[in-house]
Amino acid sequence: MFSAWADMARILISEFMDEPAVARLARDHAVFYDAALVDDPAELRRLAADVDALIVRNRTQVRGELLAAMAQCKVIGRLGVGLDNIDVDACAARGIAVIPATGANALSVAECVITSALLLLRGAYQSTADVIAGHWPRGALSNGREARGRSLGIVGFGSIGRSTAELARAVGMRVLAFDEAIALDAAAYRDAGVEPTALDALVATADVVSVHVPLTASTRGLFDAPRIATMRPGAILINTARGGIVDETAVAAALKSGHLGGAALDVFEVEPLGASNAFAGCPNLLLTPHIAGVSVDSNTRVSSLIADKVAEALR
Repeated sequence: MFSAWADMARILISEFMDEPAVARLARDHAVFYDAALVDDPAELRRLAADVDALIVRNRTQVRGELLAAMAQCKVIGRLGVGLDNIDVDACAARGIAVIPATGANALSVAECVITSALLLLRGAYQSTADVIAGHWPRGALSNGREARGRSLGIVGFGSIGRSTAELARAVGMRVLAFDEAIALDAAAYRDAGVEPTALDALVATADVVSVHVPLTASTRGLFDAPRIATMRPGAILINTARGGIVDETAVAAALKSGHLGGAALDVFEVEPLGASNAFAGCPNLLLTPHIAGVSVDSNTRVSSLIADKVAEALR
């Protein structure tokens, strides 16, 4: 595939990337771009054997046979920030640099979180079909809550958590934040105008809890049934981070019992969801297919950043 460009660095892109960023890379490098390649593992492994760089999103699993096939790869560009689909330690052992698009999709995720919080607090925006049909559920939908004066608890205070805090404060919310890697007396909280709060106190206090931590051994199952039970009655849980951090069955049970006032999940343990998932019949639930960080604008920023960083690494 790359034989015609023997004197150029070879870049393989296995998932969708902004076309102008791909074209920019192709000016100086041999680029093979196929957004569907992630769904053909055998062909992906074959092509990867000749590459100097691989660019992926979250579906390409850079580990095992694929990583073993990448004998001359120098750099992996990640069109996003989560690295759970990449065996980072094995890459380091092979001398392969792994570059995430840190910060480039933060605003997209933050807007998704705040939009979800506003929708679920108000609880009045799923009546279109009823109103078209001539129904008038005004009484049933008059008990919504305003965001101003209510509290948002942010678990994980990296670039996305901080962008979310900024937007939440702009609509008048009080913001609590916890990050196991940032001491509670760190200036980062004060500078962002948020209240540093221990995890258990944050979960028990906040009207809305939003999760922004990576999936690791310590965060897997972080929001299980016992922790969800400690959330205040009527609270809202939002997960735009990674599936596996939040117990989906526990969320469904808490929604059906009325303990949770709402939930918005963009990420899941298994993606896509299986037919036997726990969510059928859940009230006050928003589900999206892992797109919180993906918008026209963020895709441009993410793709441009990774194109520049990968090109720099290949110089």
